[in-house]
Amino acid sequence: MTRTTRTARALLIATIFAALAAIALTGCASNSGSSSATPAATSANAAGFPVTITDDASRSITVKAEPKRIVSLAPANTEILFALGLGSEVVGVTSYDDYPSQVASITKVGDFAGPNIEAVAAAKPDLILATSGVQADVVKKLEALGATVVVLDPQSLPGVYADIERVGKVTGSSDKASTLLDGMKADIQSIEAAVAASPTVSTFIEIGQNPLFTAGQGTLMDELITLAGGTNVVTQPGYVSFSSEQLIKANPSVYLATKGSSSDPSSIERRPGYSAISAIKNNRVVILDDSIVSRGGPRIVEGLKAIALALHPGIQLH
Repeated sequence: MTRTTRTARALLIATIFAALAAIALTGCASNSGSSSATPAATSANAAGFPVTITDDASRSITVKAEPKRIVSLAPANTEILFALGLGSEVVGVTSYDDYPSQVASITKVGDFAGPNIEAVAAAKPDLILATSGVQADVVKKLEALGATVVVLDPQSLPGVYADIERVGKVTGSSDKASTLLDGMKADIQSIEAAVAASPTVSTFIEIGQNPLFTAGQGTLMDELITLAGGTNVVTQPGYVSFSSEQLIKANPSVYLATKGSSSDPSSIERRPGYSAISAIKNNRVVILDDSIVSRGGPRIVEGLKAIALALHPGIQLH
């Protein structure tokens, strides 16, 4: 290694260290390892802060002051922030974020699976909304630097409600969160009422093609199918692969398929053996925007409505 190369490398390391230190200076997380599953605040002064919540990783997180610079590391989290009127406070999102349209002009801090810690630091956030799973290691690194990180990863509709409530509390927007939740719950009740008198419809939902992948029991998509008046033909729990033989044997009446950044179900009717499936024979294949049925945010209501109309084309929804 030449002297010039060593010097350049030293400068790069120093730059990264300074950026990471910025997070440590602005962060104010407190992690006591509580296992409570409720989002209830445990302490708050007259102005609402500090506020303590338990996030979806079962960690107790304290936000000392109302955040003014927020980085979101998941599209669903970004959609919650905008729905609460906090778009102007969002200073960083991932390259996967595409809704609402205003996010196109916000600084990108990496992709969903691999957020860039240096880019997050450069945004100088006082609150970071992340998710679990693929971001677990990133969350640990950011917390080790003292950043305030709230993990949101809802697995059900009540989980979506709880996360919107959490974001409302840690941003000082609880009233807006309550209003948003009231509207969502009213819309969902209206959809449930509209399909209540219709017979249930056996349903399959495709979320990946090679191999065929689907959402089984206990997933958010399975819950949406049930609420929309359907019965998921997949009895296995979680997100699972499903063979063509299993699918033909299950013989669903409606075939739902998501289309988005990681899936393109453009040839369902032409797949070998699929012509024997009732949904194919009766032209009951419906393509869904994956962003409205997979993201645990306010637009999940749109996803439920789309599934209800797919299963019961004759119903009237408002």
